[in-house]
Order: sequence, then C-alpha cells, then structure tokens
Amino acid sequence: MTVDFKDQIKQLGDRINKLKGQVATEEATKSAFVMPMLQVLGYDVFNPLEIVPEFTADIGIKKGEKIDYAILRDGKTLILIECKHWEKNLNLHEGQLLRYFQAANARFGVLTNGIKYRFYTDLDKPNIMDEKPFFEFDATEMKENQIEELKKFHKSYFDLDNIVNTASDLKYTAEIKSLIQNEMSNPSEWFVRGIAKVVYQGMVTSKVLEQFTALTKKSFSQVISDTITDRLKNALREEESVQPPTAAASEASPPVEPESLIVTTPEELEGFYTVRAALRDVVSMDRIVYRDTQTYFGILLDDNNRKPICRLYFNGVKKYIATFDDNKKEVRHEMTKMDDIFKHTEAMTESIRHYENPIKPVKPVESSATDVEPIADTAM
Repeated sequence: MTVDFKDQIKQLGDRINKLKGQVATEEATKSAFVMPMLQVLGYDVFNPLEIVPEFTADIGIKKGEKIDYAILRDGKTLILIECKHWEKNLNLHEGQLLRYFQAANARFGVLTNGIKYRFYTDLDKPNIMDEKPFFEFDATEMKENQIEELKKFHKSYFDLDNIVNTASDLKYTAEIKSLIQNEMSNPSEWFVRGIAKVVYQGMVTSKVLEQFTALTKKSFSQVISDTITDRLKNALREEESVQPPTAAASEASPPVEPESLIVTTPEELEGFYTVRAALRDVVSMDRIVYRDTQTYFGILLDDNNRKPICRLYFNGVKKYIATFDDNKKEVRHEMTKMDDIFKHTEAMTESIRHYENPIKPVKPVESSATDVEPIADTAM
C-alpha cells in the first residue's frame, strides 16, 4: 500500500521523537532528521541536480561561504536550508541565513534544527529575506493545516506562484493571531480605546480607559469560558441522549432542523475530506456527500440517508467517528486525531459494499432422486 504524504510526515515525527536522544551532533541531525524530511518532500537527496550539500554562497569579500543544502530547480537556486543541532535555539541563527539568502538569489530560505522549521521569503523587499518567517512548524507536533501547507513544497506539487501568493496570507495570519493572543492577555491602550469609543458614550478619560482595560480582559475570559461551557453542555447532552439506533432508525430521514442552529465547522469539513481520501480507491469521491445536523455530522453515499457511511461527533470534548455494522447499528470509536479516521476504512468500505451489492436470499435447490449420489457403505 502506498503511504500518503500525511502518514509519511506523522511517521517521521514519531521517528524523530524516538531517536533524538541518540543524535549528538549537527551532522547526525542532518542525516537522521533533515535528509529524511527532504525525501518525504519528494527530492532525491543523492542527485546533485536537485540537492546540493555544502552549497557555496560568496558573501561580499567572504569567498567560499557554505550553507548546508540548496534545492535547485532548472539549474537555479530555489531553496536554501541552514541546519543546526536539534537542541539549538533557532533565534540565534537567523542572521546567518539572511546573508546567504541575498548572496544566492534564492526564493525561499529554511532554518531548521531538524525538529522546528522556519520558512522565509522576500515579501517586504525583493531579494532581501524577511525578518519573520511566513511559515513555521514542529515536525513532531504537526497540525493538519500545517501538513497541507508543507505539502505545497513537495516536488510533485511545487507551484512557485501559488506558494508566494499564500506566503503573504500565512505571514499576516500568524501575526494577527499573535496580536489577538497578546490583546487577550494584556489589552493595549489603542485596542481598549477603540472598544470604549464604540460602547461608551462619554469622553474616554484615563480613568475610563483604566476601567475598560479591566472590562476588556474580563470579557475575553468570559467569552472563552462561555465557549468551553457550551461545548461541555453539548457533550453531556450527547452522552445522555444518544443510544445506538435500530436499523429502522438509521434509515429514517432526520427531522428538519432550523439552519441557524446548525454550524458546519472547519474540523467537520476536514473530517469529511479525510473520509473521502480514505475511500478514494473504493468509490468515486463525488458520490460521498455530507449532511450536517445539530447532533452529528453525517456522511452518506449518493446523498441517500438510507446509505450512511459514517457519522462524526465533533461537538463535544471527546470526538468520535461512528461506523455501522451489518444491521446498520451505530458503533462509536473515540478519536484522538484526524488520522484515526483511516483506522475505520474497512468498516466504511463494508457499508458501501453492502449498499452496492445487497445480499439476496438464496433459493433452496430442488433435488431429485437422480441428483442424489448414493452414500457409500463404509461399514467395516
């Protein structure tokens, strides 16, 4: 079976966790962690037309300066990679990559210790590497969206214009998220003043500003608390009310629910596309559709509620995927990560096979005296 990109990344992360205690040098970090990552990205690490180790980059009067790896495309320098030992703090080595980047006229720079990776480009000034990376990840703790972004750097999918366009979005999204997190923990004066001007009718004096700083911080905490409480309530209601449905209940159409109460989350959509990926060799993907409800996220064959493939329960603290047995009874399985969906590919496949090839009762064969062979006498 061909292992897909996501599985390869997960396997590499597990391998790094197991081996890092035995990796004592920078060279060992490159061999054990960085080169396998380049291989996962589809590059032939032994082909000098693709990967050049100890790439020479002349910097001003300094000649023969070398960077650990350069990825080439059509003979041009595409990506420079500077590696450090896995225990090194990358914050201390960004300046070195910046100098190499300009000298080699590269499009992307990567700084890594084999575990943490930082991707840079020149969004602010042409051929001058940005001070901040547009993409960061930890190879041992990769999120689903980070794997999808990294996949864009795979040799088979690499599209320079696409990456450059998304790099800007990634960079500013990361900065916005950081800004929001800082404002939640320690609201700045400009942020509080902006809120006060909207909700307070009088003049925003220093005393009012002090009052609203405390109120803003408190409001952030309450919003987070309310969100968590709502999730917990949904989970409790779900645990109390959901029982394995009978075959008839599974086939019945769900009650019509107000659309305003149904919110399809990005996580549910990610689950839907993961199910599609798991079943891509079983049935045409356009036949796999979803119907969202308040209680669960249903995935069906041919948009037919009589043909459920699985259900996702992502509204609670614990997450579940439910498959169906031969009697169409729901069987729940707890999930710890999105990839757990692949563990239930066979159960989902069996459901599809049942819908595609329904079992028909076998008619008894009528026999005649001429059809029956005499039983040999075995008596001794």
